[in-house]
Amino acid sequence: MKRSVLTRYRVMAYVTAVMLLILCVCMIFKYGFDKGEGLTLVVSQIHGVLYIIYLIFAFDLGSKAKWPMGKLAWVLLSGTIPTAAFFVERKVVREVEPLLADAAPAAPANA
Repeated sequence: MKRSVLTRYRVMAYVTAVMLLILCVCMIFKYGFDKGEGLTLVVSQIHGVLYIIYLIFAFDLGSKAKWPMGKLAWVLLSGTIPTAAFFVERKVVREVEPLLADAAPAAPANA
């Protein structure tokens, strides 16, 4: 597995988590204070598109890391729970890093 697979997942996990937090703030203003209805619509659509990209990258990482379906489902759903993606991303990186180290080719020895 290439390191870029993990990097793409990490970037999208953070972006999706931040956008979800922004969306939560927008929803509080929309329903709590009757302000920002247009902004909430835009943020929700942006989050939706970014979440789809996150799903693709997380599924790619999970299939290459050979995760069981339960673990893959949890990682995929973590993009819908505010702040969960931050914690899940850290755990995923700790578990996938050894796989990257095992797959890295040995450096040639200079004679």
